[in-house]
Amino acid sequence: MQDKLDFLLERVKKQNPQANTKKIRAAYECAAKAHEGQKRKNGEPYIIHPVSVAEIIVEMGLDTDSICAGLLHDCIEDTQFGYREIENKFGTTVAELVDGVTRLGMLRYSKEQEQFEDLRKMFLAMARDIRVILIKLADRLHNMRTIQHLPERKQRDKALETMEIYAPIAHRLGMSRIKWELEDLSLKCLDPIGYKEIVDGLREQSEQHEEFLKGITDRIGGKLKEAKIENTISARVKHIYSIYRKMYAQHKTINEIYDICAVRVIVETVADCYNVLGYVHDLYKPIPGRFKDYISTPKPNGYQSLHTTVIGRAGIPFEIQIRTSEMHKTAEYGVAAHWKYKQGLDKAGNEEAFAWIRQLLEAQQDTEAEDFIKNIKVDLFADEVFVFTPKGDVVNMPAGATPIDLAYAIHSAVGNRMTGCKLNGRIAPIDSLLKNGDIVEILTSKEARGPSRDWVKIVKTTEARNKIKQWFKKECREENIVSGRDDLDRELRANLLYNGFYDNDEIQKNTLNKFSFGSLDELYAAIGYGGITLTKVINKVKDDVGRLRRQNEPESAAEQPVHNTQPERRATHSKSGVVVEGIANCLVKFARCCTPIPGDEIVGYVTRGYGVSIHRRDCVNVHEEEEPDRWVKARWDEDITVADRQNRFSTGLQISTRSRIGVLSDVTAVLAACKINVHEISARDLNDGFGVINAMVDVAGVHQLDNLISRMRSIKGVLDVTRTVDTN
Repeated sequence: MQDKLDFLLERVKKQNPQANTKKIRAAYECAAKAHEGQKRKNGEPYIIHPVSVAEIIVEMGLDTDSICAGLLHDCIEDTQFGYREIENKFGTTVAELVDGVTRLGMLRYSKEQEQFEDLRKMFLAMARDIRVILIKLADRLHNMRTIQHLPERKQRDKALETMEIYAPIAHRLGMSRIKWELEDLSLKCLDPIGYKEIVDGLREQSEQHEEFLKGITDRIGGKLKEAKIENTISARVKHIYSIYRKMYAQHKTINEIYDICAVRVIVETVADCYNVLGYVHDLYKPIPGRFKDYISTPKPNGYQSLHTTVIGRAGIPFEIQIRTSEMHKTAEYGVAAHWKYKQGLDKAGNEEAFAWIRQLLEAQQDTEAEDFIKNIKVDLFADEVFVFTPKGDVVNMPAGATPIDLAYAIHSAVGNRMTGCKLNGRIAPIDSLLKNGDIVEILTSKEARGPSRDWVKIVKTTEARNKIKQWFKKECREENIVSGRDDLDRELRANLLYNGFYDNDEIQKNTLNKFSFGSLDELYAAIGYGGITLTKVINKVKDDVGRLRRQNEPESAAEQPVHNTQPERRATHSKSGVVVEGIANCLVKFARCCTPIPGDEIVGYVTRGYGVSIHRRDCVNVHEEEEPDRWVKARWDEDITVADRQNRFSTGLQISTRSRIGVLSDVTAVLAACKINVHEISARDLNDGFGVINAMVDVAGVHQLDNLISRMRSIKGVLDVTRTVDTN
């Protein structure tokens, strides 16, 4: 292990000669002692992981404290070495960084309410010290590099979390090198067949690519040498996930994708960038509409470069990126490339670079968990469009944004007084989608009465949506109270909860306390302006009313012998194929929330007036500890033959796919081959080249369903097949 330490310190000295190598050595020795005897899944000493994380941090160019935190990042969680010990030995900064990374390591990628809270904690940690997420990215990158040693299911979970959370954050921080590697490693776990297909295709074409790119670099290099422009030219094939997205977005094979090569020219000055662009367009024919100037209009993450796509001599398109060496460093390492602590700046020195984190934290304050999770990818991870104000100022907005979003991005008062808009000099609908290069003029009026409630459904950004809700919360309180009361009363009556809510002060108090409201009027107002959903309120009232009714049931009924309240328990055959203990000739229905089929463990629920509802025992709606007198034992009738059961039981399937022409017809062909009756089937495309097919099918039991799922998983393009469960 001494070799690993020496290699690390050598890289530190090369990257940052001013680094405190004595402190780094002490941190290594402390981590080695803390992790002594621990092993990773592959059998290696655990200390290899923190050293590898530290190497990635060194490559990012971070400071001594960050490197020490990388070495110690697992000590608090996995060893007896705690916060105080780290603080005493290495200072408060290192201890806080380690503690922040430890807290991020405890995040659960699970249901929305928990994920909402976890993401909030993540952004809070980032707002306090951005180095926390940089160290966490280094930790995740090394874990992904060694993920093959984990069980397959855990690999997929980690890869999905990386693809949906960590890679987009790396992108938002401008760290393209780390983002690309995280995406490629995640894809390898999530779709190994698709990944291998691209790798094999690139290997087969490697000689052609090398020859093609060498010809381009020689030609451009020769031209720039004649022009006496100092430059460095590199050529590469685009990363695998980028090609993967293009293949499935365009429904093409690897052999049908041509623009997978890219050339990068690095020069000394901005003026040289534009001069090189002119020479490139002299040498090759540019493709109209494929030129992007990110130098004059940088991306929000600080990325700057000129992009142009041109046609080579063989008729093959390829991309050329032109940038300065400083821009290149920023493109590779993002925020870490111009690290403010490394430059000796205080924490207030460059806060504008991280303003988007604070905006996210502000946006989540009045947002439901479901909305936050849904919208965070829009505000944080979406592609951007760049539009101009009439004065020529450039404003970047997420793709799909409207003029209303732009108005609220400028200022709340502009949005609230908006009456219309002009796009490129012409009056346009306010729900128009903004495009790159649009000149947008927001029309306002002092007489405007504020936004329309419909705008909440139109806007794309969480910022605009929250500002609209805030206006209604502040300006229309009485209207909100009336609207909210009407909506709540309607739902209470529909769920037979009206009297239970209004006749019981305790239930009202519990509901108000649950959602932190001081009075019923505050609750009504929040419902009226959209601050809380009716579903949450109704579910809370339903739970409390049900609990109160159970408490008020006469104790004598509970104390009576079983034989006085229920018929003699005996096995009873049912035409439904289910035997319910103790209840003869009862009406049986199968719950739609979990669609049980023969072979599933089941339980019955005695409904009021509708017989016994049969649920799978693992159904989310099964709560046998609540109302135990209404839950009864049930089992499948063994006397009913397989032939009698054939295609009698319905269940839902969700089939996750890559977007591919013909995948739906392949699925239906398998259903027909298995002689499965299909009630309904639907398919839709998701983002990033994926799709989902939902089907309701009839099967005889679990064995037939397992066989069907196994055959479907062998279909090209099918990623996974699961039974659907309604959690509502």
